Amino acid sequence: MDFLISTAYAQAAGAPQPNVWLQMLPLVLIFVVFYFLLIRPQTKKAKEHREMVSKLATGDEVVTAGGMLGRITELSEQFVTLEVANGVQIKVQRFQVTQLMPKGTLKGA
Repeated sequence: MDFLISTAYAQAAGAPQPNVWLQMLPLVLIFVVFYFLLIRPQTKKAKEHREMVSKLATGDEVVTAGGMLGRITELSEQFVTLEVANGVQIKVQRFQVTQLMPKGTLKGA
Protein backbone atom coordinates (compact mmCIF):
# COMPACT_ATOMS: atom_id res chain seq x y z
CA MET A 1 0.00 0.00 0.00
CA ASP A 2 2.99 2.32 -0.18
CA PHE A 3 1.98 3.50 -3.62
CA LEU A 4 -0.98 5.52 -2.12
CA ILE A 5 0.92 7.18 0.70
CA SER A 6 4.35 8.63 0.12
CA THR A 7 6.94 7.84 2.73
CA ALA A 8 8.12 10.81 4.78
CA TYR A 9 11.83 11.07 5.35
CA ALA A 10 13.49 13.06 8.10
CA GLN A 11 15.56 16.08 7.07
CA ALA A 12 19.29 15.86 7.27
CA ALA A 13 20.66 16.98 10.63
CA GLY A 14 22.88 19.68 9.13
CA ALA A 15 20.21 21.34 6.98
CA PRO A 16 19.58 25.01 7.83
CA GLN A 17 16.17 25.82 9.32
CA PRO A 18 14.15 28.55 7.56
CA ASN A 19 13.74 31.84 9.41
CA VAL A 20 10.35 32.00 11.18
CA TRP A 21 10.07 35.80 10.77
CA LEU A 22 10.70 35.51 7.05
CA GLN A 23 7.92 32.96 6.77
CA MET A 24 5.48 35.21 8.66
CA LEU A 25 6.28 38.29 6.55
CA PRO A 26 3.65 37.60 3.82
CA LEU A 27 0.95 37.14 6.48
CA VAL A 28 1.90 40.41 8.16
CA LEU A 29 1.91 42.23 4.81
CA ILE A 30 -1.56 40.89 3.98
CA PHE A 31 -2.87 42.12 7.35
CA VAL A 32 -1.37 45.59 6.76
CA VAL A 33 -2.98 45.80 3.30
CA PHE A 34 -6.36 44.72 4.70
CA TYR A 35 -6.07 47.28 7.49
CA PHE A 36 -5.38 50.22 5.18
CA LEU A 37 -7.77 49.20 2.39
CA LEU A 38 -10.72 47.78 4.35
CA ILE A 39 -10.71 48.22 8.12
CA ARG A 40 -9.49 51.81 8.48
CA PRO A 41 -11.83 53.39 5.88
CA GLN A 42 -14.82 51.52 7.31
CA THR A 43 -14.18 52.67 10.88
CA LYS A 44 -13.64 56.24 9.65
CA LYS A 45 -16.96 56.17 7.77
CA ALA A 46 -18.77 54.72 10.81
CA LYS A 47 -17.32 57.45 13.04
CA GLU A 48 -18.46 60.18 10.62
CA HIS A 49 -21.98 58.65 10.54
CA ARG A 50 -22.18 58.55 14.36
CA GLU A 51 -21.13 62.22 14.53
CA MET A 52 -23.67 63.22 11.87
CA VAL A 53 -26.50 61.38 13.64
CA SER A 54 -25.61 62.93 16.99
CA LYS A 55 -25.71 66.46 15.51
CA LEU A 56 -29.18 66.15 13.94
CA ALA A 57 -31.53 69.00 14.75
CA THR A 58 -35.15 69.90 14.16
CA GLY A 59 -35.60 71.42 10.72
CA ASP A 60 -32.74 69.51 9.06
CA GLU A 61 -33.54 67.86 5.74
CA VAL A 62 -32.29 64.28 5.57
CA VAL A 63 -32.38 61.10 3.51
CA THR A 64 -33.02 57.76 5.20
CA ALA A 65 -31.52 54.37 4.34
CA GLY A 66 -34.74 53.53 2.51
CA GLY A 67 -34.43 56.62 0.31
CA MET A 68 -37.08 58.77 1.99
CA LEU A 69 -36.42 62.50 1.85
CA GLY A 70 -37.92 64.54 4.67
CA ARG A 71 -37.59 67.33 7.20
CA ILE A 72 -37.03 66.49 10.86
CA THR A 73 -39.95 67.66 13.00
CA GLU A 74 -39.22 65.81 16.22
CA LEU A 75 -36.17 64.15 17.76
CA SER A 76 -35.86 61.58 20.50
CA GLU A 77 -32.93 59.50 21.64
CA GLN A 78 -33.79 56.51 19.39
CA PHE A 79 -36.28 57.85 16.83
CA VAL A 80 -36.72 60.74 14.42
CA THR A 81 -40.03 62.00 13.08
CA LEU A 82 -39.82 63.15 9.46
CA GLU A 83 -42.32 65.19 7.49
CA VAL A 84 -42.17 63.73 3.99
CA ALA A 85 -45.13 65.71 2.58
CA ASN A 86 -47.58 68.29 3.90
CA GLY A 87 -49.29 66.61 6.85
CA VAL A 88 -47.53 63.25 6.30
CA GLN A 89 -45.13 62.27 9.05
CA ILE A 90 -43.19 59.06 9.52
CA LYS A 91 -41.11 57.85 12.42
CA VAL A 92 -37.77 56.14 11.69
CA GLN A 93 -34.89 54.97 13.80
CA ARG A 94 -32.26 57.64 14.24
CA PHE A 95 -29.35 55.60 12.84
CA GLN A 96 -31.31 55.01 9.60
CA VAL A 97 -30.64 58.63 8.62
CA THR A 98 -27.83 58.31 6.10
CA GLN A 99 -27.34 61.77 4.67
CA LEU A 100 -27.90 65.38 5.65
CA MET A 101 -29.16 67.43 2.70
CA PRO A 102 -28.73 71.17 2.09
CA LYS A 103 -31.61 73.45 3.15
CA GLY A 104 -34.27 73.81 0.45
CA THR A 105 -33.76 70.37 -1.07
CA LEU A 106 -37.22 69.25 -0.04
CA LYS A 107 -38.89 72.18 -1.86
CA GLY A 108 -37.06 71.37 -5.08
CA ALA A 109 -37.96 67.66 -4.98
